[in-house]
Amino acid sequence: MKEKVRNIGPKSAAWLRQVGIHSIEELAELGAVASFIRIKRAGFRPSLNLLYALEGALLDCHWQEIPDARRGELILQADASSALLPPARGKQVHNAPVSTTYPDAVDCVDAAHDEPEPE
Repeated sequence: MKEKVRNIGPKSAAWLRQVGIHSIEELAELGAVASFIRIKRAGFRPSLNLLYALEGALLDCHWQEIPDARRGELILQADASSALLPPARGKQVHNAPVSTTYPDAVDCVDAAHDEPEPE
């Protein structure tokens, strides 16, 4: 963002610029949640305070004045949108608990001796 926007500090403004949001009008067009998701998709790790700050910027109020009910709605919307994002590169997604089993040594040794003999 080039102009000073309420609740948006230098780091947040830089993130917004890097994801193609350069004005309050562009922020309003996308909305707080979509802008927040765009920042996450770019690989940044914003906190929920940024989500509230973006909403506050659009409502022209301090981010701490966002009512709890609205904060809950924003979180639900952001979680739903985040679930649609592909996993980060280099990160493996586990949908179930991971367990590791080790064959006991006897099975490995026996398997090596069970090979067919050459004819």
